[in-house]
Amino acid sequence: MKGVLYVVATPIGNLEDITLRALNVLKEVDIIAAEDTRHTLKLLNHFGIKKRLISYWSEREKLKAQEITERLNEGLSVALVSDAGTPGIQDPGGELVRRAIEAGVEVVAVPGPSASIAALSVSGLDTSEFTFIGFLPSKKSERAKKLKELAVEERTLIFYEAPHRLIDTLSAMEETFKERNAALAKEITKMHEEVIRGGFRHILDVLEGRTIAGEYVIVVEGRPRRAEGAPLPVEEALAEVKALMKKGSGRKEAVKSVAESYGLSKKELYDRSLQ
Repeated sequence: MKGVLYVVATPIGNLEDITLRALNVLKEVDIIAAEDTRHTLKLLNHFGIKKRLISYWSEREKLKAQEITERLNEGLSVALVSDAGTPGIQDPGGELVRRAIEAGVEVVAVPGPSASIAALSVSGLDTSEFTFIGFLPSKKSERAKKLKELAVEERTLIFYEAPHRLIDTLSAMEETFKERNAALAKEITKMHEEVIRGGFRHILDVLEGRTIAGEYVIVVEGRPRRAEGAPLPVEEALAEVKALMKKGSGRKEAVKSVAESYGLSKKELYDRSLQ
């Protein structure tokens, strides 16, 4: 009989956020697969849990995924954890989950803390529809291109960002998203937790002169929905055409779809898309 792979969410800061179920699973499994065993040991020691640990940090994930899958096939139960939050969500772990599923192993979610959802919940922005982007490309040109593609998205956007890139990313967002509202969540559930809400210029002004350190989540208001019958700016229509093309539509097909949706000239929109 095969074992079970438990995908266990762990605290993103405050250790009291761990669930009772997560603690029970960590106590009962045969092996804990950890992103960084040193980090996970701090959590386990805090709760007096002693278990066999296997590290699957990024460069070794494929190799270790095979080893862990073999243990699961032998009937051992495994808890998959990352350093913080939910494994596989902008963290390692996805490879092991895929291997386990392919091997016919039962995969069970043990839900818990998530920095993206926590930040969204306190952002003050629309929570009815949202899309999680994670980390943007580190190169300036690639980041600008990605933000331009996202400019037409009407759903609330959620990003992660490293401290050394935070100011550059917020500045790029101000240039692309203009006057939209945003929320910058720092060190959620930790001692120096803070949420700065408002426009990008306000957030940048608040950060001026500060030491930028810690973990950040940026939540951005989606593009304001167009009132029915209101004209669509050509630049926004072009952005939608490019977004459809990136998803696999041909240029003519994308232009026709956008032009018909918004009552624009197909020829004019097509010609502009070639520029």
